[in-house]
This record gives sequence, C-alpha cells and structure tokens, in this order.
Amino acid sequence: MKKNNWLSKLFVILVLLFNYLPIIVVVVYSFNASKYSNWAGFSLQWYEKLFRNSQILRSLNNSLILAFSSCGLSILIGTAGAVGMARSRFRTQGLLENVSMIPMMMPEIILGMAYLAFFSIIRIPFGILTLIIAHTTFCIPYIFINVQSRLVGLDPAYVEAARDLGASPTRAFYDVTLPLITPAILSGALLSFAMSMDDVVISFFVTGTTSNTLPLQVYSMLKMGVTPEVNALCTLMLLVVFGGIGLYYLLTTLLKKEKKQ
Repeated sequence: MKKNNWLSKLFVILVLLFNYLPIIVVVVYSFNASKYSNWAGFSLQWYEKLFRNSQILRSLNNSLILAFSSCGLSILIGTAGAVGMARSRFRTQGLLENVSMIPMMMPEIILGMAYLAFFSIIRIPFGILTLIIAHTTFCIPYIFINVQSRLVGLDPAYVEAARDLGASPTRAFYDVTLPLITPAILSGALLSFAMSMDDVVISFFVTGTTSNTLPLQVYSMLKMGVTPEVNALCTLMLLVVFGGIGLYYLLTTLLKKEKKQ
C-alpha cells in the first residue's frame, strides 16, 4: 500500500514538472532585463515593447474577432443540432452524429488542405471570412458533444410538466431545457474559444495577407529565435486562458447556486 502511495506521488510530481516547469520558465524570462538566456534582473521593457508593436496588436484583434465569431456561430449551430437530434429519431441518426464529429478527429493538416482547395474552387478571397468559416466548422463538434451528452442525461419529465402546464414547445425550451444545458454550452464554448485562439495549422492554410492571427504571428517571430518579447506574449496569452477558465468556473458556480434556490 505504501509503495503504491509513493508511486502515485511520484507520478503527480513528474506530471506537474513536465507540464508546468516550461510554463514557469517562459513566464519568469518574460521579465528578464536581458534579451539573452542569462538573467540580468527584473524588467517590464518587453511588455512595453510588445504593446507598441502594431503587428502584434493587429494580430490580437484578428484573433479575438475570429475566436468570438466562430465560438458564437458554433454555439448556435452545435446547440441547434444537438437539440434537434435529441428530439427526433430516424434511421441514419447514428451515422449523422458520427459524421458531425469528423472535423474534431481528422488531422488538422488534412482539414487545412481541404479548406484551401474548397475556398480556391469556389473563389472566396482568403481573409477573416475564410478563417471564421474554417474555425466554426472544427469548433461545432465541441459544442455538439457537450450539449448532446447533457441532453441524454436530462429527465424528459421536466419538459413534459412544462407542456402540461400550457407552455408551448418554444417556451418550454427557453424556460426549462436551455437553463439545464447552459453549463454544457459554456463548457463547449470555452473549449471552442481556446481551440480557435491557439490554432496554427488550419489558420496557416486559410488566412489572407491582412488577416494574420496571433498564433501565426508568434510562429513567425519564433523563426528569429525565442526572445523575451515572445515570452511576454505567451505569458499574456496564458493569463487570457486562465482568466477564461476562472470565468467558466464562476459562471457554473452561480448557475448551480441559482438551481439550488
């Protein structure tokens, strides 16, 4: 028993070490006064330089527009698809559900090449529009799976009771179903937003000359080597990710409290 306990602790330590030590190094060296690997003291100069870089600010703006747009569209399409599947029964339903998850399982480089060929054939100019279409496509399954799993475990008696009390199908959905599946929607939305914000491969194939995203900007900067400016940018991106996770847990906690009341 003691031996197993020791092995489990060792496993946890190794996981934390390999996962978080590189992140800690990046954060620490973003405050390094020197542009080289040797520590020369604490400094915020790289953050100041970062916020004066017009290319990075433009890329950040493009990434935020892309992430919010694709996330919003994914919520609408994924939720509608999951609710529609839950309410209907037809012979090819299982096949359709599996097909809808293909973008999530397919290698990104294949998806990127497919989008590139498709947009070229139908002659859509590459830019923010093609990015939104591509990102929405691979983000939909994350919403669909989360909402569908929540609907499967949902007691139909709640909706039936609302209908018996005179509520229309639309009113029953907004008053009963939607509040119950909101945590699943938020969970899928957070994942979709994160996937859109940090995508490189698909964005590389479908971006335009004036629609560079933040991950692509980081990738192009890394070609010149890892600088403190890159470390500072990665640190800010980490803050956004952790802030999103904190917001998700705050919202789900508030929803649980409202449900108990």
